[in-house]
Amino acid sequence: MAAEAIRVEVCYAREEVQAMVALTLPAGSTARQAAEESGLGARFPEIDLAVMPLGIRGKRVEAGHVLEEGDRVEILRPLTADPKETRRRLARKGKTMGRRS
Repeated sequence: MAAEAIRVEVCYAREEVQAMVALTLPAGSTARQAAEESGLGARFPEIDLAVMPLGIRGKRVEAGHVLEEGDRVEILRPLTADPKETRRRLARKGKTMGRRS
């Protein structure tokens, strides 16, 4: 017997702030439905779900992707810097993007 409801999280992050909303949705809900139900669009006016990509566990998914119990939907924003170019620039200076221990 399939579950009638699933629990998911929707998150959005900017450099200065991160937000996560836990939701209970009907089984069969999509990534876009979860993002819309989260209310994050009202909190962050720059969110435009018609054009912003969505992800689950760091991988892009289509807006119509059907969610599973425990999924974390990520509202992705454009990158502010190209990671490859950042690595090249740091390498020229003898540095890395890694964290210090």
